[in-house]
Amino acid sequence: MSAKKFTGAEIVIHSLHKENTEFVFGYPGGAVLNIYDAIFQLKKFKHVLVRHEQAAVHAADAYSRSTGKVGVALVTSGPGATNAVTGIATAHMDSIPMVIISGQVPTHAIGQDAFQECDTVGITRPCVKHNFLVKKIEDIAPTIKKAFHIARSGRPGPVVVDIPKDITAEESVFEYPSEIELRSYHPVEKGHQGQITKALELLISSKKPMVYTGGGVVLGDASEELTKLIKKLGFPVTSTLMGLGGFPANEKQFLGMLGMHGTYEANMAMQDCDVLIAIGSRFDDRVIGNPDHFLSKPRKIIHIDIDPASISKRVKIDVPIVGNVKSVLEDMNEIYSTLEKNHDKKIQSDWMKTIDEWKAKKSLSYKNSDEVIKPQYVVEELHKVTNGEAFITSDVGQHQMWAAQYYPFNKPRRWLNSGGLGTMGVGLPYAMGAQLAHPEAQVACITGEASIQMCIQELSTCKQFHLPVKIINLNNRYMGMVRQWQEFFYGNRYAESYMDALPDFVKLAESYGHIGLQIEKPSEVTDALKEAFSKKNKERLVFLDFLTDQTENVYPMVPNGKGLSQMILSEDL
Repeated sequence: MSAKKFTGAEIVIHSLHKENTEFVFGYPGGAVLNIYDAIFQLKKFKHVLVRHEQAAVHAADAYSRSTGKVGVALVTSGPGATNAVTGIATAHMDSIPMVIISGQVPTHAIGQDAFQECDTVGITRPCVKHNFLVKKIEDIAPTIKKAFHIARSGRPGPVVVDIPKDITAEESVFEYPSEIELRSYHPVEKGHQGQITKALELLISSKKPMVYTGGGVVLGDASEELTKLIKKLGFPVTSTLMGLGGFPANEKQFLGMLGMHGTYEANMAMQDCDVLIAIGSRFDDRVIGNPDHFLSKPRKIIHIDIDPASISKRVKIDVPIVGNVKSVLEDMNEIYSTLEKNHDKKIQSDWMKTIDEWKAKKSLSYKNSDEVIKPQYVVEELHKVTNGEAFITSDVGQHQMWAAQYYPFNKPRRWLNSGGLGTMGVGLPYAMGAQLAHPEAQVACITGEASIQMCIQELSTCKQFHLPVKIINLNNRYMGMVRQWQEFFYGNRYAESYMDALPDFVKLAESYGHIGLQIEKPSEVTDALKEAFSKKNKERLVFLDFLTDQTENVYPMVPNGKGLSQMILSEDL
């Protein structure tokens, strides 16, 4: 008896099911109609219909960030694929494991300028970890297996699988590979024991040690191992924007976020330390500022990263350790136990006193007001109302920095934002992905009136799928970060940064079937937040439009091209 045959579309669905896919975020179109028909008939997972392909990829991205699983998006050919590129590039910059399946015109029409044709492989090549064009039905299952393996292993990232329509209509037997072998792809998992020992010996003999952590700690599920090591060492620790939550913010050793809008104590400690260990981070421009300034003081630098290409890319490293962050930290904890007798923590006491003096500057302090709502106050009150337990998504701009500064994260994977690419519009679809992944959790999107309008149509998706996210709109009627730079560096010439034709967000939210609230007075902030998160509104999306101070700026700030210790503080102005 001959083996049962499946269409290519059915093979796609069964392959995704074999990878334990829970949600597929997508938007149908001609080239993927066979796949959508198979989704309808087979019912192997839940499909989430978005209102724009960009949001499909963002939502899949957030699902991945909040769970650690591979996110999956499905888009059609041509404009479906090009609309997805911003989401793919966003995930690529932040190393998020995803598989994006795109439809393609039939194989015989490729290269003929067919309707809704584009070179998806060529277009996405610079912003994916890898991509595939499937040319034979027999290759669908092994290609999807490869895509998931590549996406989640080594340094994670998005993988695109482009499938022509005719391939999805053909029939073949289905056999999903149990394992895959890629001849030229073997990421190193285990760190070199000698290098780890050398790094620890440097650290315990230092007088001014500093630990600098990044998104690799979160993505590598290494928070527990990091916390264990830091508590043993007793060293100060800072985090990048992407690494927040990797080490609990309520621990006394945590100095807050570093970088362009980092705390005074974190930036000064980074600049003045004598031994620095970087864990799952990449020394990017928003973190260390001017590399020449950063390297102006002699120090030894240790760098742990899964990606060898990230080591010594921007800063010369003295002790490189290539490996999975979790595995390396496990080994560091074990090896430290053999070296602990040599660690005299008294030699670091003067360093800790200096850090306490820097902390005394209280660089995140701001002047609250009874007259106008301060955005920092809204975020602080949100933290109180949610007990610091919410999943927080943000868009990009001033509100993003205030969220990072004033909502302390004690757990990993609770903070979802676009770090590397800085993509406006991610906040709402990120909230959707997080809410679907964690249906009982509180999910809040901190956004601004400019960013929220970039994917505002996803309020419709939230209505269809009953997603009770809470939108915290810090509405200052400006593209806030653009205005701040124009104030500081462009002589107060606010070129095109004023939002002059805003909708009534309350009515807009209501028109989509949600609850809308406008808050104008500081005295109304806490009650409005409590109402949004109240039991009666647990199942409802609430859009809170906070009319905030138009003149408020984000401090501290390291100006572009300056060094970490060359911060502008609020007290300087």
